[in-house]
Amino acid sequence: MQHDRVLITGGTGSFGRTMLHDLLQRGCPEIRIFSRDEEKQDMLRNSLRSANVRFYVGDVRDRDSVDRAMAGVTRVFHAAALKQVPSCEFFPLEAVRTNILGSENVVRAAVAAGVRSVVCLSTDKAVFPVNAMGISKAMMEKLALAMARSIGPEAPTTVSLVRYGNVMASRGSVIPLFIRQIKAGAPITITEPTMTRFLMPLRDSVALVRHAFENARQGDLFVRKAPASTIADLVAALKDLFGRPDHPVEVIGWRHGEKLFETLVSAQELTKSEDMGDYFRVSMDERDLNYRAYFSEGDVETTEQNDYHSHNTERLDVAGVKALLLTLPEVVAELEAWRPVA
Repeated sequence: MQHDRVLITGGTGSFGRTMLHDLLQRGCPEIRIFSRDEEKQDMLRNSLRSANVRFYVGDVRDRDSVDRAMAGVTRVFHAAALKQVPSCEFFPLEAVRTNILGSENVVRAAVAAGVRSVVCLSTDKAVFPVNAMGISKAMMEKLALAMARSIGPEAPTTVSLVRYGNVMASRGSVIPLFIRQIKAGAPITITEPTMTRFLMPLRDSVALVRHAFENARQGDLFVRKAPASTIADLVAALKDLFGRPDHPVEVIGWRHGEKLFETLVSAQELTKSEDMGDYFRVSMDERDLNYRAYFSEGDVETTEQNDYHSHNTERLDVAGVKALLLTLPEVVAELEAWRPVA
């Protein structure tokens, strides 16, 4: 990517910042950070002081501001989104405006500007969605695929997607919350101990996007295989790391829109996927509007597959979770700064 001009929407978020640093290390000559939060932009600008990074204040909801940031760009990482399940549940129309309509603005602007490749970031919550956040991301996937299908494989712009589960230690995730509660001496609040969730470090999510840029065909969706753990084992691992094995835990019950486990790839998608080792490539459904070949026959292969979800992926035990946590710079920094009160 040494000759690319890259735009990152939502570039001040956890993923955007990690992607930015990765691009800088790879010698990208220009990276544009697009977001609506000027305070976070200012903090990032002052911390970087890099001539290779340019900042654009705008909102994906506003097509004009997207068009201005898109001009002359060669690649786009679309990470801007409302990601918190509770806020999307209480304000579902805001999720529609940002995650669906805002994403349409980004994809259409990229195609209009002749961008070579645009990768849209999705979530495991988009598979069999039960909450507003997941539903909005599922619709984001559908509109991106509809655009990819309409412009076709010969178009100058390739539209693709990546889908991943929980990004460990990212802003708003449970790991920073649990660490704060341990340090404050407050009970660790969990919803259901037997829930399982995929565990993916930020570095793996960045590698996933890079894989999409290097390998995507029109309408491809990429998923990185990831281990999972129960919430109980994640909490036990954190308590051990911080030397608080007897720290109290409070079970507060399920929140609205939560599931016992999350699914990264459905059985139907697996029937049209390619196993690429660390990744699944799910090819776009290329049926046209007529659906002539599907009026009387279904897809028999789907019944022979199982979904790929956090209950049947590799399950880490407490020791395995601890080892993974110790590879996260954010957790290591918290441990180094930890001065427990006797």
